Amino acid sequence: MITTAIQAGGSSSRMGRDKAFLKLKGKPLIEHVLQRLTDIGDETLIVTNHPAAFSHLGVRTVPDTTPGAGALVGLYSALIAARGDTVLVVACDMPFLNRTLLAYQIQLSSQADVVVPFYQDQYEPLHAVYNRKACLPAIEASFQAGNRRLVSFYTQLRILKVEESTLGQLDPSGFGFFNINTPQDLSRAEQLIADGKVSLA
Repeated sequence: MITTAIQAGGSSSRMGRDKAFLKLKGKPLIEHVLQRLTDIGDETLIVTNHPAAFSHLGVRTVPDTTPGAGALVGLYSALIAARGDTVLVVACDMPFLNRTLLAYQIQLSSQADVVVPFYQDQYEPLHAVYNRKACLPAIEASFQAGNRRLVSFYTQLRILKVEESTLGQLDPSGFGFFNINTPQDLSRAEQLIADGKVSLA
């Protein structure tokens, strides 16, 4: 069973308001993300500490185990709640997710504990596929060590990096990783659509 989990528990401090409900071409970001994830997994959940705001979407919501404690806690909360052992985790502010790349990562999931793109010299942990059983104890060990960095537990696991060469074939534009953190990012997303450089599902 495959779970798709959307992280929507961030503080959105740079945006100044909840990013999940920012409108891009008249539709909230969370709805764009949900549309991109259609039929990719067997269940979908949203990690949020404000479940009432998402109730109209008809998607299961789960809270952070420790609200306000950061992105690693959000990931941990998703893995705790997932019914599937293979968990695709994405952020709520990535409206141009590339379905071909996501499906490819899931196909590789039996080969490693984490399948994660390595894009522009860094991991994309909120665009990754996690083995629930392997990752939960590794994250708990990171917590016990006082480490809350999102990729801090990777050193304990089998990591399969999706390298730039493969990313260039599956998502040549790289817009699958485009996330909206600021009003300027939102404006750029609107312009990318207007210029025909990216399309919404």
